[in-house]
Amino acid sequence: MDVLGMDTLDIARWQFGITTVYHFLMVPLTIGLGILVAVMHTMWVRTDKPEWLRMTRFWGRIYLINFVLGVATGLVQEFQFGLAWSEYSRFVGDVFGSLLALEALLAFFLESTFLGLWIFGWGRIPKKVHLAALWAAVIGSIVSAYFIIAANSWMQHPVGVTVGEDGRPVHTDFLAVLTNNTALAAFSHAVVAALMVAGALLVGIGLWHLRKRKLAGRSPEDVDHAVWRRSVRLGGWVSLAAFALTALTGDWQGKLMYEQQPLKMSSAEALCETEAPASFSIFAFGKFGSNECDDVHSITVPYILSYLAHGDFSTAVPGVNELQEEYAAVYGETYPDDPSFGAKAGEPIDYAPVLAVTYWNFRLMIGMGGLSAAVAAYALWSTRRGRVPTSRIGVYGSLLAVGAPFVANASGWIFTEMGRQPFVVHPNPDVPVEDQVWFFTAQAVSPGISAAEVWTSLITLTVVYGVLAVVELWLIGRFVRAGVTSGDGHATPGFTPEPPDDEDDGAPRRDDDVLQFAY
Repeated sequence: MDVLGMDTLDIARWQFGITTVYHFLMVPLTIGLGILVAVMHTMWVRTDKPEWLRMTRFWGRIYLINFVLGVATGLVQEFQFGLAWSEYSRFVGDVFGSLLALEALLAFFLESTFLGLWIFGWGRIPKKVHLAALWAAVIGSIVSAYFIIAANSWMQHPVGVTVGEDGRPVHTDFLAVLTNNTALAAFSHAVVAALMVAGALLVGIGLWHLRKRKLAGRSPEDVDHAVWRRSVRLGGWVSLAAFALTALTGDWQGKLMYEQQPLKMSSAEALCETEAPASFSIFAFGKFGSNECDDVHSITVPYILSYLAHGDFSTAVPGVNELQEEYAAVYGETYPDDPSFGAKAGEPIDYAPVLAVTYWNFRLMIGMGGLSAAVAAYALWSTRRGRVPTSRIGVYGSLLAVGAPFVANASGWIFTEMGRQPFVVHPNPDVPVEDQVWFFTAQAVSPGISAAEVWTSLITLTVVYGVLAVVELWLIGRFVRAGVTSGDGHATPGFTPEPPDDEDDGAPRRDDDVLQFAY
């Protein structure tokens, strides 16, 4: 059934894409900011300097708000597997069952339990135990991310399975799934990209507060000045280091993609015909939307694509047209004429992903990452030797640029997922064809669900997520504007007060302070 020109499969893909990208905006901030807050807390325990405590309390609040919203939006992903994508769940269940169980039972419980100890443990448990609780929660987030990325990477490069009698994968080697080279590359890339997100947040908000204090004539000698300056410097150095590491891990990931999913990477370059040596496209134009590869033209830099794909400047890189023929010869020119394929049954298969999506998201990912690194360099330069930037363009530009690494992360995720189409589980070219496992997206949607039902859930979830976005931005904006203290240097009620004397010796705090750090 078609609704507004879209069948059930298209609507289900839009629903999963929207909810996943929305959730993924929160994931890198949770991972990256969690690591930095743990570092701040560690520095306070080691040095006992009040600025590190204030930094921990302020940035910890932002971390907690994002964590709560991330959990709420992440739960929806689990339900979609059973409701809109039951055939997909049935196909991958033997592999995903163990990974998702470990993610929920081990990583998530570790994360949530110790995060609770951290929230309510201020002044109630010894400082080092309290710090250990935060590190345990942060490690839980990282481990949780690894299990999810391992599951997704199996879809990109299925290993550790054999083909069962019913054509579905049978899990035979759990270690192979966990050590999948695709997972290792994707995980390392995701973690350093998460640090870029957190670093940009520290830079943007820190510069804004420094400028605000400077224009108000406040003393650079007080604790609050040290809070924002340390935040900017920490965020700037972390962003620059993370950018360099994203380039290295991205190069590793790109070379693996050329081995495992060559059509994805050739589409990302709008490389229609095989080239030796191959050129890197700077800008392309033509009929991207209609996927007419022969009508796409590029401004290129010679030799670079060969190096990105193979590590040398001469090896040939296959084009989209050649790869389309190779895929069609192995996996079929048309979808099977079977009811499980719905409206796609019997239709020709276009193995190339939408060129406009892969090409521009790949460049948006790189461009936004580069912009974030440039802002970090500006922040470090403008705050050198105790300086405080007052440039409206520079400071407010840095504040707006907080969104750049978020866009880079979302674009990278869209590129990775859309570039795999028309497969939801891409075949592994490292094994003989008869032993390969693959699954078309067209056959993954639930057979008993209608387009109208998916439209209803899509609209409902979009509205709910929109409300949640407003709530999160309002909460974060409220705490950011309040800062760590009021204008006269005294604590602002309800935000980050001066550390009480009894907190240093682990003595219990007053009962009316118990919920001060919780939401």
